[in-house]
Amino acid sequence: MTITAWLDARAPAPPAALRRRIDELIEEPDRTGDPAATCLEAAERALGQLVRGGDAGRAAALDLLAIDALVTYAFEAAADDPATIASRAMDAMARLSRVAAL
Repeated sequence: MTITAWLDARAPAPPAALRRRIDELIEEPDRTGDPAATCLEAAERALGQLVRGGDAGRAAALDLLAIDALVTYAFEAAADDPATIASRAMDAMARLSRVAAL
């Protein structure tokens, strides 16, 4: 299943503008494989761009919402394999906290 198809199956669906931004942040929408990893990678990349850009104003609000949604989706996907939640959480915390150090 592609990441786009996986996201399409989420309920409730996010607002249209948020979904468009999520789709934009995912560089390979036809990628198959682990949706948890794909969503976390997109969130990490987008957060890094925001931090490097220094924009914390209202213009960044949609990006911040999309990043939050991507991390949430990453854990929703990870929940399909509960044995991996703890390691995925540690990985996510490490990756996202490194972005803050930029």
